[in-house]
Amino acid sequence: MLLLGCVKEVSDYELVISLPSGLSGFVPVTQVSDAYSKLLSKQVAQGELPEGLNSLSDMYSPGTLVRCIVASIEKSDDGRRSIKLSIDPKKVNKSLSASALTVGMLLSGSVSSVEDHGYLIDIGVTGTHAFLPHEKAKNYIKAVKRGPDLKIGQNLNCVIVEVKNEGRVVRLSIDRSEVAASLATEKQNWSLSNLLPGLVVKARVQKVTPFGMKLTFLSYFTGIVDFMHLDPEKSMNYSPDQVVKACILSVHPSSKAVRLTLRPAFLHPGGSPSQLSRERMGAVVEESTVKAFYKQFGALFELDDGTLAFARLKHLSKNRKSFKPGAFKEGYKHKCRIIDYSLMDEMCVVSLKYQIIEAQFLLYQDIHTGDVVQGKVASLKPIGMQVKVADGIKGLVPSIHLADVILKQPEKKYNIGDEVKCRVLECSPAGKKLILTLKKSLIQSKLPVLTNYEDAKPGLITHGFVVCAREFGCIVKFYNDVKGLVPKNELSSEPISCPDKVFYEGQVVKVVVLKCEPQQERLLLSFRLSSKSSTEDKRECPSKEKQEVKYQIGEIVDVKVLKKKDNGLEVSILEDEDNVIAWIPTLHLSDFVATSKLLWHCLQEGDVLPRVMCLNDKGEHIILSRKSAVISAVQEEQVVRSFSEIQPGMLLTGYVRNVMPFGVFVEFPFGVTGLAPKVSMSDKFVTDTKDHFVVGQTVIAKVMSIDEEKQRVLLNLKVSECSSGDSAAESFALLNQYFTELKEIRDLLRRGESSMAQGLCELVAGKELQLVVQDVREDGSALFSGSCVTGLTAIATRYHLGDKKIVPGKKMKALVLHVDALTSEVYVSLREELLKQRP
Repeated sequence: MLLLGCVKEVSDYELVISLPSGLSGFVPVTQVSDAYSKLLSKQVAQGELPEGLNSLSDMYSPGTLVRCIVASIEKSDDGRRSIKLSIDPKKVNKSLSASALTVGMLLSGSVSSVEDHGYLIDIGVTGTHAFLPHEKAKNYIKAVKRGPDLKIGQNLNCVIVEVKNEGRVVRLSIDRSEVAASLATEKQNWSLSNLLPGLVVKARVQKVTPFGMKLTFLSYFTGIVDFMHLDPEKSMNYSPDQVVKACILSVHPSSKAVRLTLRPAFLHPGGSPSQLSRERMGAVVEESTVKAFYKQFGALFELDDGTLAFARLKHLSKNRKSFKPGAFKEGYKHKCRIIDYSLMDEMCVVSLKYQIIEAQFLLYQDIHTGDVVQGKVASLKPIGMQVKVADGIKGLVPSIHLADVILKQPEKKYNIGDEVKCRVLECSPAGKKLILTLKKSLIQSKLPVLTNYEDAKPGLITHGFVVCAREFGCIVKFYNDVKGLVPKNELSSEPISCPDKVFYEGQVVKVVVLKCEPQQERLLLSFRLSSKSSTEDKRECPSKEKQEVKYQIGEIVDVKVLKKKDNGLEVSILEDEDNVIAWIPTLHLSDFVATSKLLWHCLQEGDVLPRVMCLNDKGEHIILSRKSAVISAVQEEQVVRSFSEIQPGMLLTGYVRNVMPFGVFVEFPFGVTGLAPKVSMSDKFVTDTKDHFVVGQTVIAKVMSIDEEKQRVLLNLKVSECSSGDSAAESFALLNQYFTELKEIRDLLRRGESSMAQGLCELVAGKELQLVVQDVREDGSALFSGSCVTGLTAIATRYHLGDKKIVPGKKMKALVLHVDALTSEVYVSLREELLKQRP
C-alpha cells in the first residue's frame, strides 16, 4: 500500500512516520535508498565512517512529507502491531516505467551521487537515468539550510522538466516554486497502477455524506475524503459538482481505493503540516465539546483553544461495557487529555480514560532525571533489562545497574512482569532514550541529584557510581552522563596503592565536590568527606605539657576515673608519682560496642579500673584500652610490631579505625593498619559498610596480601575466613566474656540508689516473671507491667507470645530473654517450650 506520510521523529536507526487516520509507522535506516544502504554496508565492513555517509538527522527533520510503501506489518511481544515502511524510490515508484514518464510529473527521488554539475537521482525507474542540475537545486538547498550540498540518501520531491530518449534520460527540478505549483493532469497519463500519493489534483464533488465525501478526479478516477480531511474552514459548505483541489493520501494496491485530503497544508507539494507545541502535548483539557460522534470510529471534539481533536472508541471509556453512546451527543462536554498529535490529520488525539488523564507519566518528556519510577520487567538482554514504565515508555537498566553488585545471573533475581522501583539516570525525550538504575543505594539516596556540571559547587556531597578504577584514581559518574575524577590522594585518608583492587565498576560511592569547571566539563572529587582526623578521640584528651615516654605499648596499669566526657574517660594512672593523665575512648572500654556504652554510663568519677593496657604513648598523651581480646593478643605475642613482620595468612586482632563506603580500615596494636575492601568485609552481601561495622569495634582480620614497596596491607574480615580452627570454643569464650562484663555492669548499677537501677540488676536472662498485659500493639507485640518491672518497658514480640490469648489486664507468666539497661527495656517470652525448659 502506498501512503503519504510525515516525518514525526528522527533517531540514529529509524524515522518515525505519521500516517493518515492517526496511525504511525517506522522506516528502518536500511529502507531509505540503495545508495545509502551501500554506504552503511561499507561502514560495517571497514569499521569506519565512509565519505558521504550522513546520519538520518542530517537529512531529515520532523514535518517533512514523504511517500511510503508498507513493507510489512509486525507484531510485538505485547501484541501491538507496528507498520514497517520504506521510502526507497525503487519500491515506491516500482509501478512506473520509463515510457510512462512525462514532463510535469511529480515523484519521489533519492540522491545517489554528487557530481560536478549536479546530482544523480535515483527515481526507482528501471532503465532511466535522472539528473538534477545545480541551478534547479540551489533554491531548495538554501531554504532547508542543511549545508552547501544535497546528501546521499536524501529524499526529494522532484518535478520532471525534460524527458529524452523515450524516458531513458530525464532532467529534474526540486525548485520550491516549481514543486509547489505542480499539478497532476490527464496529459501525464496517470493510471491506477502507478498513481502516487502526494499528487495534487483538481477534483469534482460527487457525493457528500456525514462521514465525508466522494470525489472524481483525472476524468475517470474516484476517491474518498473522510471527515477528518475536509477543509475545517469549509466543512459544512461542500455541494455536489463543486470543483475542489485535493491531495492523494493513499492508494490501495488490490482494491485500488484512493483516499484524498482537502486540508490546505497538503495542497501545495513540498509544504509541511502544522505541528503541536511541545507544551501542549500531554495537557489535560477540563472541558472539551463534542462536535460529532461516529459509532464505528470515535468522537470529534473541540478543545478549549478552538482546535479539533479526535478520540478513538477505545479511548472514550474504561472498557466496552462502561461505554455510553448517549454521553457523546453534540454539545456535551468532557474532560480529556492530549495523548498524541497526528501530523497527517493535523489533529490532536485525546483520551477520556481516567487512568490516562491521571497518569503520572504519559510521554518521555514527563520524566525527569532523578525521578523515582515504578515499572515492570519487559525483557532481559545481555546489555541489561528493559523496563516498561508506562504505555509507550520503556527504559533500559544497564547490566551494571541491576543491583548494588554485578549480577552474573540476573534471570534468577528478576522475572518478566516483576514490579520494580527504579531511578532515572538519564532521559532524552527527543531520542526516546531512558536509562534507569535499580541500585538501592541510589534509589534511596536523600542527597542532591547532580544532573549538570553547573550545579557541582565545591563542598556539595552526593552519590555517584564508579565507572573506572585505575592507577591514577577513580572516575565517578552521576546523572545525565556527568562525570568526575577522584585522584589517588583523595580516595581515602589512608593511602591506597591499587584502586582497582578496592573499587569496582558500578560501586555506589559518596563523594564531595572539590572543584568544577563547567565549560570544560571538568570535575574534581574526593571520597574524603570530612577533614576531621579519624583519631578524634585523641583530641579529646586534655592538653598537657609534653611528657616523657614512660609506658610501653602493651604495659598493664590500673587507673582511676577523673572525668567523664562525651566520647571517653579522662583517667589518672595509679601508683605513678607524677599523676600521669591518660585517656580511654568509650569504644575501648570493651570488645563489645553495646557494652562499652553501658560501662561508660555506669562508671562514675573516682571508680578504679584494673588491668588497662597502654595502646599508644606519643609523649603528649597516653591512649589506653580495656579490650580483652586486644590485651590477650598482645600478651600472647599474637601481634606484629612492624610491617616487616606481616605475612599473608596471619590472623590478627585489631579494631576498626575508619569506616568508608569502599571498605574498613583496621588498626592493630603497635600502629600497623590495613584495609578490608567491601567485597572482603562479610560473608553476607554488603550494601552499606556502616550497617556492618562501627569505629572502635574489635575484629579478627586475616592478612590477604601485602605491598612491601608501598607498605600496604589488604585484609579479609569474613567470619568464614577468620577462624583459627575451633570456632565453637571461640564463640563460647566470647559469650563467657560478654556475660562476665554484664555481671560487672550489674554490680555497678546495684550501688545506685535508683529503684529502677536496682530492678534492672535483679532481671537476668532466664528469670521467670509474673506480668500483667497492658496493651497489644499494631505489629502484634505486647506490652506488660508488674511490680518487678516498675519504671521499665516489658515487651514480647509477636513470635514470643506463642499461641497464648492476649487480653489487656490478664496475668501471664513470662521468661526474661534480654535486658537493655540503656533503654530500660526488658524483652520477655511467653512461649511454653521456653518456660518448660527453665531449670
